[in-house]
Amino acid sequence: MRNMASSPSSQKGIAAVVGVGPKLGRSIARKFAHEGYTVAILARDLDRLSGFADEIAREEKAQVFAIRIDCSDSRSVREAFEGVLSLGFVEVLVYNSGQAIPRNPTNFADIRIDSFEKSLAVSTVGAFHCAQQVIPGMMDRGRGTILFTGCSASLTGIPGYSELSCGKFALRALSQCLAKEFRPSGIHVAHVIIDGIIGTPRLWSSTSQRSWNGGQQNGGDSYMDPDVLAQTYWFLHIQDRSAWTQEIDLCSSNQRY
Repeated sequence: MRNMASSPSSQKGIAAVVGVGPKLGRSIARKFAHEGYTVAILARDLDRLSGFADEIAREEKAQVFAIRIDCSDSRSVREAFEGVLSLGFVEVLVYNSGQAIPRNPTNFADIRIDSFEKSLAVSTVGAFHCAQQVIPGMMDRGRGTILFTGCSASLTGIPGYSELSCGKFALRALSQCLAKEFRPSGIHVAHVIIDGIIGTPRLWSSTSQRSWNGGQQNGGDSYMDPDVLAQTYWFLHIQDRSAWTQEIDLCSSNQRY
């Protein structure tokens, strides 16, 4: 575990973001850090993760901890969350992890069983393990938020993407089960469907700023801004208990079907 900040510890709970890469995960972590949370970011590549932590900590003047995790390995999950829980109470868990998939469809006969099992492990079993690490503490305090990232394959099977679809289908079911079981305990569980391709944050990338014109990318592309998506995760966390969202579907207004 690496601490990439020098500011005093937040009085709020910890926001743990699992599956932090250069787009959505980083933007979610940045948003919660901006709102005053101590943030734990978790992924397999600790060197790259530490760079993200340093960047967010510096820009948001927040405490950000980089912790290595392999979501397909239950022991790795337990060890990672020992580190997370040593920081304090986990108030927010965002599970954004997923197995990388080929851009082009894969013939069913060509899918290896180990690859299929790994996809299920990362998409769903890892989410199960991570949720089990934080729910007891949330129940003790009567509050907490768990947000799962899904995609269009969470809703319908896509030919050539059975690995992705099966894992995301199961993650959606897990989200629904946990939402109904733990809502009376004050734990808000929601499933966020990202129905589109995530691009580069346009607000802080000079390259992408040059490609945007009037809110739309040149060439009519419909990439989704991860900083804007991260706002939805924040809004879900601060929703009043009288009207919690269980599932939300996000897509670009420019998306073509």
